[in-house]
Amino acid sequence: MTEKRYAAWTALAEHYETIRDARVSEWFANDAERARRMTVEGAGVTLDFSKNRLNSETLQLLSALADEAGVAARRDAMFAGEKVNVTEDRAALHVALRAPRDAAYGGAEIAAAVAAEKDKMRAFAERVRNGAWQGYSGERIRDVVNIGIGGSDLGPKMVCHALAEHGHPDLKVHFVSNVDGTEISRVLAGLNPATTLGIIVSKTFTTQETMTNARTLRDWFTAGGCPEQALHRHFVGVSANTPEVVRFGIAEENVFEMWDWVGGRYSLWSAVGLSIMLQIGPDGFDALLSGAHAMDRHFVETPFARNLPMLLALIGIWYRDVFNAQSLLVAPYSEALHYLPSYLQQLEMESNGKSARLDGRPVTEPTAAVLWGEPGTNGQHAFFQMLHQGPTLVPIDFIAALRPESALVDHHVKLLANCFAQSEALMVGRSLDEAKRIAGPDRPELAPALVFPGNRPSNTLLVDALTPITLGALIALYEHKVLVQAAVWGINPFDQYGVELGKVLGKAVEADLRGQGEDKHDASTRALIARARAVLGL
Repeated sequence: MTEKRYAAWTALAEHYETIRDARVSEWFANDAERARRMTVEGAGVTLDFSKNRLNSETLQLLSALADEAGVAARRDAMFAGEKVNVTEDRAALHVALRAPRDAAYGGAEIAAAVAAEKDKMRAFAERVRNGAWQGYSGERIRDVVNIGIGGSDLGPKMVCHALAEHGHPDLKVHFVSNVDGTEISRVLAGLNPATTLGIIVSKTFTTQETMTNARTLRDWFTAGGCPEQALHRHFVGVSANTPEVVRFGIAEENVFEMWDWVGGRYSLWSAVGLSIMLQIGPDGFDALLSGAHAMDRHFVETPFARNLPMLLALIGIWYRDVFNAQSLLVAPYSEALHYLPSYLQQLEMESNGKSARLDGRPVTEPTAAVLWGEPGTNGQHAFFQMLHQGPTLVPIDFIAALRPESALVDHHVKLLANCFAQSEALMVGRSLDEAKRIAGPDRPELAPALVFPGNRPSNTLLVDALTPITLGALIALYEHKVLVQAAVWGINPFDQYGVELGKVLGKAVEADLRGQGEDKHDASTRALIARARAVLGL
């Protein structure tokens, strides 16, 4: 292991040895104030971190680590519009997208550009939602197909699914990302070209998956009766490359702006979120932004001891780098948040899945954990067995809304009961003596199978209700968690060079699949290509 950069790491490692075998349930028994003291609120989100394997000394040492790593300075540099994305020589100003018009993060010019684009989005969304924007046959738009991938898909899809109850009753939003033709075929199968609008989202407008699907959608429109000269009534583009969008056939006035100071996985607050605005309306979109901005202010203004992004990030570092936990489970007890784990996978693993520091040296600690998840209660009947009784330590973020999205309150009471019970059971466990009593004298051999080690750590994140405001705050919380962890690890969370090599090789493999390449592959890849060519008749 490379020599540790910070003295705080040594102190944390020594502290770990003193509490590694301590049981959280005993801490609760001996400290009536633990739950109250380890529950914090900010921007409409409540975090109960009391079921974690840490105490007040742990928090002091983690705070010292943040100070030594210069987390606050890195945070302030981002909000000031400095070029914190050093490898690409860019700012990372997603916070400017959700700031009030007078906040001017990054300067007045950026604030003015953001305001102008919001106004353009609002005007367009209102026309589509009120029926003024019509397709080639004079009918109103009833379906929207958003085509993108990665940050141009995961964020908007997650938010639209989460806020479906807030959506327009006569407008449905669909998402296509995979280059597998099955996805777009299934989406388009139930739609009418005359009442469908396509949103093509790509920063470069050259992304292979997105442009393949975009051309398929364009062909579908013309095959369905839309004249070439009327395609502009069925397409808009979101891109930083307007000339390429126009070459595709989208009218220049129907192009919405992306900026190089916003990374894809941080971009749902921009015109990338046009599908969100179409679904929940401009006012709903503004509420989403205001919730995120409230979390921005909380992150900047709140001391460490009650700062949600700081606490969530440093608790994660405690498990990743001191306990050597390999993964993190996000378990939203909300079907509305079905796509939140997928969204957070990209946010955390693409941002912090790095092994080179800002100074070019190797990292000295493990970085991003493997993030995974599934809504409760489904997960309880799948992988929770491993969480309770397996040998692997998996920290968990439980997430729930206290009020239901549906009118079925009885269902929601059962849902919350399961959420709260799981975190308690994981922490308390079941001893061998208890297991023996349950097994009874007739089946003592059953007792070991009934033992639960317990002491499994978790956070619980609560909102009163899942609304645009609280969802915005929750997303921003995890964004800032990523920044804090990146600052401690000394890495750049705003680039993603790791996705590029596969793309480059993918073009070469595609050429060989079509018999047009130079066949410069290893024996395994060459054999796979040959088998595919034979089956496809290429």
